[in-house]
Amino acid sequence: MFRFAVILGLLSAVGPLAIDMYLPALPLIEAGLGADVTAVQASLTVYFIAFGVAQLFFGPYSDQVGRKKPLYIGLAIFAIGSIGCALAPTIGWLLAGRFVQGIGGAVVMVVPRAIIRDQYTGTQATRLMALIMMVISVSPMLAPLAGSVLMEVASWRGIFWALAVLTLASLALTLFALPETLAHDNKVPVNVTSLMRGCGILLRDKKFMGLTFIGGFGMASFFVFLANAAFVYTSEFGLSPVQFSLAFAVNALGFFSSSQLAANLGEKFGMEKVVATATFGFLVFTGLLLGLVLAGFGTLPVIVGVLFLANACLGLVVPSTMVMALDDHGDMAGLASSLGGTLQMVAGGLMVVLASPFFDNTALPMVAAITVCAVVAFVLTRLVLNKSDIAVTPV
Repeated sequence: MFRFAVILGLLSAVGPLAIDMYLPALPLIEAGLGADVTAVQASLTVYFIAFGVAQLFFGPYSDQVGRKKPLYIGLAIFAIGSIGCALAPTIGWLLAGRFVQGIGGAVVMVVPRAIIRDQYTGTQATRLMALIMMVISVSPMLAPLAGSVLMEVASWRGIFWALAVLTLASLALTLFALPETLAHDNKVPVNVTSLMRGCGILLRDKKFMGLTFIGGFGMASFFVFLANAAFVYTSEFGLSPVQFSLAFAVNALGFFSSSQLAANLGEKFGMEKVVATATFGFLVFTGLLLGLVLAGFGTLPVIVGVLFLANACLGLVVPSTMVMALDDHGDMAGLASSLGGTLQMVAGGLMVVLASPFFDNTALPMVAAITVCAVVAFVLTRLVLNKSDIAVTPV
């Protein structure tokens, strides 16, 4: 299982790398392309939206032709988008390149999850998902630092050239190291009628939709952080790109370290109770942080420390809800994975758009938006999961 997790984790890291490596460069992109903060933040939003919507294609397509061919196509598109970003002369060209990147990057979100469902269910699937996230965790912890180093020798454009090279390496990994996991007998011909029928089944499934958006608003809180942390940490607290990368790594460490506990806790206490308790903890810590910032105690150590604890709760929620949402839909795992991913990414992107008018390079708007996401995730947990299984008790 570990070798399988490493391969899927390295492939899955391509999408997050497109976000994390260039975060330290956002202020430099703002200056270099003569853009304002909102336009630079839009380079994240268009990526998230394309990343989400394109999953609606790659998921059903992978159910029809297998898991590997969509990976080849998506990674090739991602490489083209990366080169376009590296050559962008204006912010408009950069946004277009990021959109293309998002389309290609969608494949490494939906197909690995479908591969997991081909092989495992329940806590075994959660354990594999957590192992993949352990591999991916190298990305948010080291990618911003790597991006800072590349900026020193090749400006912010070097980051996108590096992404293009890494994508070609991922293509080689898919070709030579990843087996095809969808059996021929399990391939499902896809047409508009069957696609709409499948989407209708999923959209009417209260549990699928609820779990998708519980995880989705958890991810949306992280998207808000991604869109604003570089500006807040460098403008309000005066951090250099390298210092920002280190602070960002601490926040990401909370999420990915706790995700390794999700399967064991799910086996011991039940996955629904783990999700309920973790969303409650996420709400408590984000609410505490908002109160501290409002009271004038929003120092850098306080923000980094409390976000570490909040993200540790989030690390139990996201992999568990991803797996739980797919458990009852093994016959259309690709479609379910893609629709769930689309809804989550679009929710995250829209949350950034809705909150962006309030951002002013200070911590308060960022923390407030994160807290709103925590409130929504907690309310959905109480509405969707079985009340007999989600009594909030220490895990």
